[in-house]
Amino acid sequence: MGLLELCEKYFNTSDLYEVLQISENASEKDVKKAYHKLSLKVHPDRVKDDEKLDATEKFKVLGGVHAILSDKNKRELYDATKSVDEDYNVLKDKDWTVYWRLLFKKITDEDIKAYEKEYIGSDEEKNDLKNAYLAGKGDMDYIVDQVQFARSEHEPRIRGILTEMIELGDIPAFKIFTHEPAKKRQRRHAKENREAKEAEELKNSLGLNSGENSLELMIKQKQGARLKQMDSLINDLAAKYGGKSKATKRKASSKTESTKNKKKK
Repeated sequence: MGLLELCEKYFNTSDLYEVLQISENASEKDVKKAYHKLSLKVHPDRVKDDEKLDATEKFKVLGGVHAILSDKNKRELYDATKSVDEDYNVLKDKDWTVYWRLLFKKITDEDIKAYEKEYIGSDEEKNDLKNAYLAGKGDMDYIVDQVQFARSEHEPRIRGILTEMIELGDIPAFKIFTHEPAKKRQRRHAKENREAKEAEELKNSLGLNSGENSLELMIKQKQGARLKQMDSLINDLAAKYGGKSKATKRKASSKTESTKNKKKK
């Protein structure tokens, strides 16, 4: 089965641009970003066991699509003929996981700082806030867990943005947001401070300094929703700063809680 037939089978279209959800005028950067975004959704390491088989096939197809649209000559040929030479065996035999990792580099502390500066106050942040607000029905606990850099010091600004959206009629006024109990807000801030303290203690105990390796090890220790938030950030950054990468599975650590439980016993 050829690549176009596989695109039809797994993505309901034989148009390579439609598979990546981009226009035919998309730049090389847009192609790469779209590929990265979609491939993350079906990456074999990121889905449930019962979804791995289907996800693996979709992952292969996306790799094949990107390989064509990211190559100037192959893309020009496809644009002119709407056909490709790649067949199933090429997709089957190539290690698309290695191909994916070679496209995206490791992320440093400096990358995160630069991205944070660009992200805060942007239309992208406002859109993320709106989506998180609607998904969480106005729950600030949910919003700060889902939106990048939504730390307690940013809450007044975030509330201002969402309040303005409410006044404009863009989003509904959920009571949990407009009349959030003070104790709920205090618990959220206390949790954030506790996580920050534990992270700093962990960093010191491991003898870590700032830099690429430090960041990677710290990310591995992130827990729960904060882990998802950091993973999302790393994914966005990888798409923005293309280069070499090494995908790693991250496991949450709960040594502090375990120690506390043992003491209670």
